[in-house]
Amino acid sequence: MAEKTFDNWLRELDFRYWSTGQHKIMPAEFFKRLRTGEDVVLLDVRFDEEQDYLSLPFALHIPVNQLPDRWQEVPADRLVATFCSGGDRAVVAHAYLQNKGLRNVLIFKGGYAELMPELMPGKVRRLIVETH
Repeated sequence: MAEKTFDNWLRELDFRYWSTGQHKIMPAEFFKRLRTGEDVVLLDVRFDEEQDYLSLPFALHIPVNQLPDRWQEVPADRLVATFCSGGDRAVVAHAYLQNKGLRNVLIFKGGYAELMPELMPGKVRRLIVETH
């Protein structure tokens, strides 16, 4: 895992990268991968106060401002999707982890608005049944 400078990382992200959306994962796709047994991680970069209010027990919780001290806790050998309530911190976490050399990091698209439909009882039941 080779750390890059932000300048070099940003230079590599050409039109093809941004126009294909390859830096994002939709919640339905993330949960499909989880349901089918793929070893994926949702990295919750919300602050402790938010996590206390709405806990995501299936997620790895590292607040975005703690990433400089804790980024090594993020698994480099699995798909990691960065998540926050609205998306801004998820983008920052994605860029930070990519710069630290983690290549399999995507942005969990849509924040709360896209997450909540995936947590409806029927979908959660399928997730529990199919992964256990």
